[in-house]
Amino acid sequence: MTNRPFLLLRGLARESRYWGDFTEYLAKSFPGRPILTPDIPGNGPLWQQTSPLSIEAMTQSLRSQLTITGPMDIIGLSMGGMITLDWMIRFPEDIASGILINASASPLSPFYQRLRWQTYPALFKPVRLDIKQREQLYLNLTSRHHQQDAELLKQWQAWQEEHPVSQVNTLRQLKAAASFRWTQPTVQPVLIAASQTDQLVDFSCNTALASALHSDIIVHPTAGHDLPLDDPDWLCDQIKQWLTKLDIDRIK
Repeated sequence: MTNRPFLLLRGLARESRYWGDFTEYLAKSFPGRPILTPDIPGNGPLWQQTSPLSIEAMTQSLRSQLTITGPMDIIGLSMGGMITLDWMIRFPEDIASGILINASASPLSPFYQRLRWQTYPALFKPVRLDIKQREQLYLNLTSRHHQQDAELLKQWQAWQEEHPVSQVNTLRQLKAAASFRWTQPTVQPVLIAASQTDQLVDFSCNTALASALHSDIIVHPTAGHDLPLDDPDWLCDQIKQWLTKLDIDRIK
């Protein structure tokens, strides 16, 4: 079994701690493999920095944080999936394979599917909410299995109190995600992991990416946008099956 590092990239206004138990499941599924979880400027320990205004600049910033060189297997959720695509295309020597979780890209999908128009009213509320109310709103939008998880909500609230993501940085990250455009196929294999009941990103965005990238796709029938939160065991099992098959095919 390979010892390639895993590189994990979160989405809009979310720091690496929001991977939650998924990193533990991943470590158990792939013993001995390093798991790297850098943060975008403006998030997590970098909350006082200014977020880049483009996905390309985010890639550059994240890449500069790494002390381990490729090839890596990269896992990107939502906006992290956009960074994954950009990274795979512009720095192919860094990446062995990519797993895109509930991601999207223009011009493959219109803006009202990349961020479902039904969520727009809710997304304007956080300006008027306190941290607990805001994190409950985000939990309701991103999870289908943990909406009533009081302990998880308390944890999320504590993280935001420690590393608050500013409204300005949230808007800068949103602008970067909205302006990201897919330009060419990747040379590395890609797995699309999609949630059938995603409330934030329309499911069709996943099938559009899978078609454009000629990639494999797996579908969870009940998880929300944050698939690693809702079913980390299932997701790690699917990733393990896929990567094992890739490694076998590379040997042949």
